[in-house]
Amino acid sequence: MKKYIGILMFAIIAVYSCKTQNNFSGEKVADNTTANDTLRIANDSLEYEVIIIDPGFNSWLALRARPRGYYGLPYLENKNQMWVTTWNSRVFNPQQYGELYQMRIDYDPTIDYGYEVNYLLYNYLVYFQHTNNQRLGGVVPQY
Repeated sequence: MKKYIGILMFAIIAVYSCKTQNNFSGEKVADNTTANDTLRIANDSLEYEVIIIDPGFNSWLALRARPRGYYGLPYLENKNQMWVTTWNSRVFNPQQYGELYQMRIDYDPTIDYGYEVNYLLYNYLVYFQHTNNQRLGGVVPQY
């Protein structure tokens, strides 16, 4: 794959795994519960891939996140662009932010990633902010 939106690497200990209920925009969604309970979203035609590996994210997504369709695509894209910009600036400043921000997220606002990718990225960033007591900017929904 030529482009990677994000590979967010942390050890996964999640007991509960979330299966994606809907498949938007022809995206292939796989739940690799046997391979470290990772959540993977890929679209070969656009050559991108998102892999989220974080303890507790899958159960948080299933139990606490707003359902698909709650937010519109423009809202998700705007929040993702703002939060990813802040995230990426913190990746290059480990003295101030420690090891929380290990990998850069390659999110290009000119690419139409579709609803599913934007939904999952948005929710991961909300989850990250809540669980790590971080603020990436703007208002973070309280769930």
